Amino acid sequence: MADIYDVVADATRRDLLQVLLDRYVTSDSDSGEISVGEIVDKLGLSQPTVSKHLKVLRDHGLVTVREEGQHRYYCIDTSPLEEVEDWLIPFLSADFETTSDDSSTVFAAWSGAQVPEPIRRAAETLQHPTDAGIAVGRAAAEARSAIQEASHEVERRVIEPIKKKLGRKDPR
Repeated sequence: MADIYDVVADATRRDLLQVLLDRYVTSDSDSGEISVGEIVDKLGLSQPTVSKHLKVLRDHGLVTVREEGQHRYYCIDTSPLEEVEDWLIPFLSADFETTSDDSSTVFAAWSGAQVPEPIRRAAETLQHPTDAGIAVGRAAAEARSAIQEASHEVERRVIEPIKKKLGRKDPR
């Protein structure tokens, strides 16, 4: 099975992810879903090509699908990209330099942001600024993942049973 880097290496899949991200970010609905037909129209690709690449993205957890009759609605799930993000952070932060006395090299990505003194002092004790960037990136990714998992668990254990008891269907 291909790893996440092989999956995002394909230009067509990156284009699909961009369409899905655009829909997710600009969507008025909470779901951010888009139909296969809409994707075909936006990218000008054939339906079999789009479906083939969506299957790869689905198999690697980058998209979720909702079936409604013969229609399929896809939504992006960025959590598998955290591995790529963790790998990229050291490269992207390697050239940051501090020009302000209010921040340390470790927090140069925030360029000029006010960093609380205890955090700044702790960061300055690190051997290399990249260590902090990696640690902060991983902690943020883990926190985001934990929040998503908790949200899904609440949905599964609380919301869905209440909807079922009330006889309501999920509007997504």
